[in-house]
Amino acid sequence: MMQNAHPAPVNNEDDLYSGYNDYNPMFDTEDLENDVAFQQAARTSHGRRPPVTAKIPGTSSPRPLATGFGSKTTLTSSMGRPMTGAIQDGISRPMTAVQAAGYTKAAVRGSSFDPLGQAKGPASPLEKKTSDSLEEKMRQLEKKVNDLVEESCVANSCGDLKLALDRAKEAGRQERELLRQREQVTPPESINLDLTYTVLLNLASQYVANEMYAEALTTYQVIVKNKMFSNGGILKVNMGNIYLKQRNYSKAIKFYRMALDQITSSHKQMRIKIMENIGVAFIKTGQYVDAISSFEEIMSISPNLKAGFNLILCYFAIGNGEQMKKAFKNLIEVPLEVNYEEKYISLNEDLHTNLLIEAIKNDSLSQVERERKSLAEEYIMTAAKLIAPAIETSFAVGYDWCVDAVKASHYVELANDLEINKATTYLRQQNFNQALETLKMFEKKDSRVKSAAATNLSFLYYLGNELEQATNYADLAVNSDRYNPAALTNKGNTVFANGDYEKAAEFYKEALRNDSLCTEALYNLGLAYKKLNRIDEALDSFLKLHAILPNSAQVLYQLASIYQIMEDPNQAIEWLLQLISVVPTDPHVLSKLGNLYDTEGDKSQAFHYYCESYRYFPSNIEVIEWLGAYYIDTQFCEKAIEYFERAALILPTQVKWQLMVASCYRRSGNYQKALEKYKVIHRKFPENVECLRFLVRLCTDMGLKELQEYITKLKKAEKLKEIREQRVKSGRDGSARSRKEGSDTGGTKGERLSAKLKALPGTSEPYESSSNKEIDASYTDPLGPQPERPKTAARKRTEEDDFADEELGEDLLPE
Repeated sequence: MMQNAHPAPVNNEDDLYSGYNDYNPMFDTEDLENDVAFQQAARTSHGRRPPVTAKIPGTSSPRPLATGFGSKTTLTSSMGRPMTGAIQDGISRPMTAVQAAGYTKAAVRGSSFDPLGQAKGPASPLEKKTSDSLEEKMRQLEKKVNDLVEESCVANSCGDLKLALDRAKEAGRQERELLRQREQVTPPESINLDLTYTVLLNLASQYVANEMYAEALTTYQVIVKNKMFSNGGILKVNMGNIYLKQRNYSKAIKFYRMALDQITSSHKQMRIKIMENIGVAFIKTGQYVDAISSFEEIMSISPNLKAGFNLILCYFAIGNGEQMKKAFKNLIEVPLEVNYEEKYISLNEDLHTNLLIEAIKNDSLSQVERERKSLAEEYIMTAAKLIAPAIETSFAVGYDWCVDAVKASHYVELANDLEINKATTYLRQQNFNQALETLKMFEKKDSRVKSAAATNLSFLYYLGNELEQATNYADLAVNSDRYNPAALTNKGNTVFANGDYEKAAEFYKEALRNDSLCTEALYNLGLAYKKLNRIDEALDSFLKLHAILPNSAQVLYQLASIYQIMEDPNQAIEWLLQLISVVPTDPHVLSKLGNLYDTEGDKSQAFHYYCESYRYFPSNIEVIEWLGAYYIDTQFCEKAIEYFERAALILPTQVKWQLMVASCYRRSGNYQKALEKYKVIHRKFPENVECLRFLVRLCTDMGLKELQEYITKLKKAEKLKEIREQRVKSGRDGSARSRKEGSDTGGTKGERLSAKLKALPGTSEPYESSSNKEIDASYTDPLGPQPERPKTAARKRTEEDDFADEELGEDLLPE
């Protein structure tokens, strides 16, 4: 096994460390300081490289290489490129490879090695990239245009229409500048058409928002006529809308039809909306047959409530009863797609489920559902009220047909409301018996309907001054629905009419707790406090009501009246001035202002308002008397004659005014006219002593023959007057004795009647009456399924309001 092993020969002469001192002379660094070529290359290592046009030797060209021994060898790269740091044709090439290692041109022997430059401290911040290229400028300009369009839209949504239009115009100018720059460097195919379309569309929309319709149409035309905009034709709908606003219905129809031709059948909802607009435009022009065609097409494709209602209106306009019935049936068959009641009813006792249902009962989706349901019921109720008198021979039969049709539909809960509406229609026709019979049918219905019917019955009986029946039905309404503010208000009215103001106030306060916006209850509460002489609380009630109804004439008058009771004429005048801004032609308010100014001693303002009152109502005796007396005080007796003559015309049986006319003639020095007037008065009132006295005086002054005759008549008249006064005096003495004798028995019937008459409010207290006119009688408007609160008297009446007028307190116009 060992036969094949050959041990190494022993040579004692071999050196174990031989060869370590043998090296390539290129790596000798001891004499580098004396190597001129190397020092030259080191000094130029951070210098500039030779220019590109320098001579580059070929692969066969030798180049010298400095070594530590000073020898020169020739080395070339494989590409014929000289090595870095080489000297070519006397030109030294910089050694760039040493720069990354931390060497610098200014480095000296002994400097520290710092390749990362940490000794210099933190680096300076980066400078923003600045590019003056045309492409970068266009990119920035495009961003600015987009920002301006966005600012314009935001300003429009915030309601600043002027700023929105300014931003849209600026975006248009910047976009045109961008377009000019792009055309210089790029072909037309690369232009951003979407940006141009956006800018023009936004500008047109802002013109429409600012009602600059001509400019908007011009801008839309630019978009529509440009064939490069693929969807520009759809904007003809917007142009049609503008023409519709301008009441140019023929052009509106033209553009709607052009837009309809360019919209494909895949956009179903868009086409239906355009057809609805076409139908509405035809209705505006009275072309009902063409409108019927549009709405019937809509009802055949995708039926909706608005189109169905408009179709009924068109058939009503042309008087086609059978088609009205058919259209009404189509209307109540339109699917509402809302199961509002079932969705929010919990079928188990799970607490988590119940909390979830309570949370979503009033969220935004449920509000939309309620609005949709309310709108559908309003359409159906209005359509039934409209067509009921036209589809049958009588109103009652037509209404019964509508009620039967509604009962057979999924709007069955509206049938009762239609019946109540039928009763209110009878009220409009002043057929009170039929209205009462119709409402009495609901006494056995469910509580909500019963309460609404009983409220209206109480209202009717209250207006008829049948307080007992009004009280009974008010109790029925309250018992059926304790949370019905109209029922509580009517109950308070019946109690108020019976003189129990404290209890009436309690009912009004309960109505306000159920509905804080029940203006009738709040007004009547103020009246109740006023009757109870709780002036501060009455003032508080009317001030609250004024915050709700700032333009209510009755509320403003009550505030002025309360301040007058509080002896604050300045505040009373202030509220009356606000009142005449609402009702500038009310003569009683104007005379009230004149009276207050007269009390304050401002005769000029009093004269102004009395004259205004006389201009609107020249039959108010108090105003006539004040104006006549004012002219007499200012020594203008001739002008006073006009007012006293009118007073004599209004009250011909009162001699006072005719005597004033004659007195004015006498004061102005026209004795002949005065004598003639006194003679006329004497013929009408031969026993008037004052007229005879003035006749005697005038005849004496003028030396007339009739003097003796008038003296004789005067004596007879004075004697007759004295006899009458004695009779009256003896009668008073007798009545005084009878009062004394009957003082223990409580007084006579005549005395009690006299006391009652004294307790009644005097004529000097306008708008104050103990009758039930000052109470607001409430009724329920049956529109909609929920119990309605009564309407306010200050609200403008619409077709859906009930016929019966509501009285918010005392009447503003004198009876």
